[in-house]
Order: sequence, then structure tokens, then C-alpha cells
Amino acid sequence: MALADALVATRADGTEIARFDVADGTEWCVLWNHSVKGFPVSDCYENRAGRMVLVHAHLPDFAAGLDHIPGRGRQVTDGQGGYFILDINEPVPGNAYILRPGLGPVDHRLQVGDTVVSLSAVAPRERVRIALLGNTDNDDDT
Repeated sequence: MALADALVATRADGTEIARFDVADGTEWCVLWNHSVKGFPVSDCYENRAGRMVLVHAHLPDFAAGLDHIPGRGRQVTDGQGGYFILDINEPVPGNAYILRPGLGPVDHRLQVGDTVVSLSAVAPRERVRIALLGNTDNDDDT
């Protein structure tokens, strides 16, 4: 029986912070609070046949550092003064990237379904690798 791929967050020394089973089609988000304005921002990914793909983002304001890059998805209003960037569909090179979770109120979080893990609470300002790892077929009845 094939297992779901795993979304894993690890410190630079390899210590695991979080692990989630993410079957093909499963979405997850990296959430944080804007360092100046304090509102929540999100970047959401999907497991597409074992590939980590950035699919959409939500930015509640055009605050410092937040903007839409023309040609990278499409920008639509969120109806509350902010915007969504939809249809980004950008594969993440190597199925992984490094994040340095912010301190305190920035609170970088990893959300899969209803489960949220604060990366800032356990590894503030550390190098954290967020990776989609493939699993192999564990059925030995071949």
C-alpha cells in the first residue's frame, strides 16, 4: 500500500519540528503576521503528484513587502481591502525551502487542515527547512 507523502519542518541540525501526512491533492499553508501592520498573511501549497506547488496567497493589504508580481498568478479582491493571488501554480525547486521564523507577534505557522504548528514558538530566527518528502510503497507482497 502506498503511503502519503510527508510535509516535514526541520531545524538545520535535522531535528524534526513538525510532520504531516499530505496525500496527493492535500493543501497546506504557511501563515504569519505582517511585521508592521500585524494582519495575517498566507502562502498556500499543494501536493501535486509528489511536487510541492505554490497555489495561492492572501494579502490583506498592500503593506510593505507585499505585492503581486504581474504574470505570477492573478490578483483578485478579497472584498475587504486586500487581495488573493490565485492560480500561481509554481513548483518549489527541490520540493523544499528555508524559512527563518520571526519572533513574537510575527508568529510563522504551518497549517495542515485544522492543525497549526507555530514554527516561531519552537525555532525563532533559526533556519527551518520545509520539505515535501516522498514515501515509497511499503507493500512487500510483490
